[in-house]
Amino acid sequence: MRVDNTRLGILMMLGSVFFLSIMNALVKIVAEHHPVNQVAFFRSAFALIPALIAIRLHGSWAELRTDHPLGHVKRSAMGLMSMLLVFLSFSLLPLGEAVAMTFSAPLFLTALSVPLLGEKVGLHRWSAVLVGFAGVLVMVRPDGEIVNLGALAALGAALTQAFAMIAIRQMSRTEAPNTIVFHFTAICTLVTALTLPFGWVTPTPADLALLVTTGLVGGCAQLCLTRAYSLAPAAAVAPFTYVSLLWAVLFGWFLWQEVPTVHMMAGAALVSASGLYILYREARRGRSKPVTGTPPGAD
Repeated sequence: MRVDNTRLGILMMLGSVFFLSIMNALVKIVAEHHPVNQVAFFRSAFALIPALIAIRLHGSWAELRTDHPLGHVKRSAMGLMSMLLVFLSFSLLPLGEAVAMTFSAPLFLTALSVPLLGEKVGLHRWSAVLVGFAGVLVMVRPDGEIVNLGALAALGAALTQAFAMIAIRQMSRTEAPNTIVFHFTAICTLVTALTLPFGWVTPTPADLALLVTTGLVGGCAQLCLTRAYSLAPAAAVAPFTYVSLLWAVLFGWFLWQEVPTVHMMAGAALVSASGLYILYREARRGRSKPVTGTPPGAD
């Protein structure tokens, strides 16, 4: 039987958010000189080390086997697309703004869960979705200007992340969390490795260290995330994923002197509030899922 340890679960979630925020900042740094597929390769390849450690400590090697390889391929395709798009958005937008836009993923998930999962969404959650998308519009087009590529990449990352979340929901019925994490990381490593000859930029020793650290830190974030949901209910730990927005703003200000605009903060507040309300409604209905609280970049 599972014995909840909510306090430790929250600490693990905060650790996951912190590691992920460091990874996001590192990605923004290295993406200035390296293509996103190369960054994604290092992110995936070296994340395998913490993933294998997690299986060794909290699972068994039997979890590496699966009877649903096609499901893992589909889930990995969506997750990899989301990763590439969010990395692209980091290179084009202020870090805080890019992270804030990716928080629209639970809004897409709620809307897509009706046709793809057959879930019933009531008036309260539909209202939260509309408020959240209003927040996205505030961030993306506050003055009527044409939406830039960075904003489109961030929203595309949120949409594909929502599809990845749906795939995880479906696969979680038969697959263990460690199985899903390992196969996603391994498939992403293989696919991005095949793309390396196209646009490879030889990293300097300093950049190589940053790229390797990106993967290790990202893997640690995933390890902490999985552990958090194994220790406490999703409704208790998922709200703490929004702390990543604070870290993004702090890193953006400290490293690139990025100052959040009023429009960005107002839109982020609407998106965050709507996401938290959706999580609250799911918890009340007894259907709170870990994937609704997955931080951007951790899928």
